Amino acid sequence: MLGLMQSQQLLISTLITFADRHHGEAEIVSRRVEGDIHRSNYQQVAARSRQVGNALDRWNLGFGDRVATLAWNGYRHLELYFGVSGSGRVIHTLNPRLHPDQIVWIANHAEDQVLCFDLSFLPIVQAVHSRCTSVRHYIALCDESRLPVDSGIPGLISYEAWIGAESSHYEWPDFEENCASSLCYTSGTTGNPKGVLYSHRSTVLHAFAAALPDSLNVSARDAILPVVPMFHVNAWGLPYAAAMTGAKLVFPGPAMDGKSIYELIELEKVNFAAGVPTVWQMLLSHVQVSRLQFSSLKRTVIGGSACPPAMISAFNDVYGVEVLHAWGMTEMSPLGTVCTLKNKHLALSAQEKLQVRVKQGRALYGVDMKIVDGEGLELPWDGKAFGDLLVKGSWVASEYFKDEGSELLVDGWFRTGDVATIDAEGFMQITDRSKDVIKSGGEWISSIDVENIAMAHPAVAMAACIGVAHPKWGERPIIAVMKKQGADVSREALLAFYEDQSAKWQIPDDVVFVDTMPLGGTGKMQKSKLRELLKDYRLPGTDSGD
Repeated sequence: MLGLMQSQQLLISTLITFADRHHGEAEIVSRRVEGDIHRSNYQQVAARSRQVGNALDRWNLGFGDRVATLAWNGYRHLELYFGVSGSGRVIHTLNPRLHPDQIVWIANHAEDQVLCFDLSFLPIVQAVHSRCTSVRHYIALCDESRLPVDSGIPGLISYEAWIGAESSHYEWPDFEENCASSLCYTSGTTGNPKGVLYSHRSTVLHAFAAALPDSLNVSARDAILPVVPMFHVNAWGLPYAAAMTGAKLVFPGPAMDGKSIYELIELEKVNFAAGVPTVWQMLLSHVQVSRLQFSSLKRTVIGGSACPPAMISAFNDVYGVEVLHAWGMTEMSPLGTVCTLKNKHLALSAQEKLQVRVKQGRALYGVDMKIVDGEGLELPWDGKAFGDLLVKGSWVASEYFKDEGSELLVDGWFRTGDVATIDAEGFMQITDRSKDVIKSGGEWISSIDVENIAMAHPAVAMAACIGVAHPKWGERPIIAVMKKQGADVSREALLAFYEDQSAKWQIPDDVVFVDTMPLGGTGKMQKSKLRELLKDYRLPGTDSGD
């Protein structure tokens, strides 16, 4: 027997239609490539998204055809989010931080038909357009007066001229909710990047989950600053959750330095921000050096890589900003867990709360997880046993785009590549990436634990732990450190810093100081590149390091 309820497809177009009808006046604020602050709202974004739909129809773009973007966080990018997907096409957010050869490979693999780009990325487009064999149309995200002359890109038009010729009246098509909506590629640290193809259904369900109180707690009372790029897993779903709830959105554009982010937070009374640890390190450094405080910021979600306890403490204890530690993957749309405290934790001391907050948190409804040993047997949730982390759920990938025949799932579970523990309360903590965990003398050492101690030192800006070969112990940890500007610390002082905070055998054997830390396109430390940079390194007192 079926229930006697109305049925509506879960489509991305319903989000912007709802936003237009029920909170059209809520602000969309963008710092533009042009340098000024642009103000819009959901009503205007909805109207211009419908113009995008009309413009794509006029070009006879097929249902499911890919429209690529090379763009910062801003109102035009948001209009493409809704206009492209809502009209039945697939928005493909290219990562401009990738090597041009990778961008070419990804664009050709996706068979992109249109490429929309901010003028910041004109040099990239000029370098790759002749090799992007499927792209038929190029659109510069600017008005006509700023369209570059003699760009060398055939048929280049301005975004404002493109949509300005179209009516804002448009009937969003109705279609099956499992149709593709957006496409993101993994960073491709090993082999070619992999395409993750999201559906309308998975995206809307993810938005519901992201907005839940024990998740990101998104509401119409929020002013949200997504510093996490819109080209990185759809800005963690925040544009969709904000449209669903009527939250104000504040977009930083290309200005991602600590000073610019702080000024935007204060100017727009941002109370909720989202980004990776490297971004918040720059923000904290600016605030600390300038002796500033936050007048409106109340919480921040930090993900992408493990957040150092020192950063959590600084936000919470010094600046009164609650840190929501989160975890997910491109293959998970991306949210899997968020670390929100339970009622029983509220009476704990600050140090006891920190021990909870350093964990990546509890699963959102819609995601299930487990840890298994090397034989695939499930391990207990006791906070001690650690194993390979597996997940499944309504917004978890079942296979990669055009990767026919691949076995992505194991008995219906996606193998994340992370090593984790889960405690009796359901709080998961990543102890390492499976490829980064260090095995020394038969014992496992978490590179994340080693890094977190170094990050607590006042002179350390960034730290990354890797294992190097050892003739007796098999492998030993070393820590690569980038110092804060103007700060200094010796190798001996940093190693001494570990003595009361770590078991002796877990203390790194050496410190290597670096001027810069290799970061990937999403702001994560690239340990593969760090290993390459240190390929000739030898542990003190050993004859060989490899």
